[in-house]
Amino acid sequence: MTAAKTAVQWLASVAPDPGACRREWERNPHGVALLPAGRAWDVLILPGALGRPTLDVLTRVLDRPGPVLAGSGDARTGFFVPPGTASRWLGTGIRAAGRGTWIVVPYPGRAATGGVRWLVSPDGSGTLTDPVLLELAMHEAAAGPARTDGG
Repeated sequence: MTAAKTAVQWLASVAPDPGACRREWERNPHGVALLPAGRAWDVLILPGALGRPTLDVLTRVLDRPGPVLAGSGDARTGFFVPPGTASRWLGTGIRAAGRGTWIVVPYPGRAATGGVRWLVSPDGSGTLTDPVLLELAMHEAAAGPARTDGG
């Protein structure tokens, strides 16, 4: 089974009807699905100006972070984190999608055609970003590049 098919199965497993979700994605190559957060993952949504630098920090310290979405012309970046994270998150300016919320999710492994695309596609293994590590990466990204001129 390909990584994309494994990722589709993992994502669709949270849908009210996983089979219908998979069929819709497979029939419509430009499709997205509306999936419930809070079951297999929550999503922390950062403003794009913080999200991309945070992802850069994460990719320097991890072999592979969990899935990451970009939306609205890169105005927002969504990091998939363990379920329950949204209910405990206190970060100012960060939206948290958990139980009771739904996320627009593009088909993994296909070129982006709409407003939402994968920056880090899920691999189907269930890998998620550790929220503590994400918070540390956010702090480093917000601080900006380290100065080397002594001032």
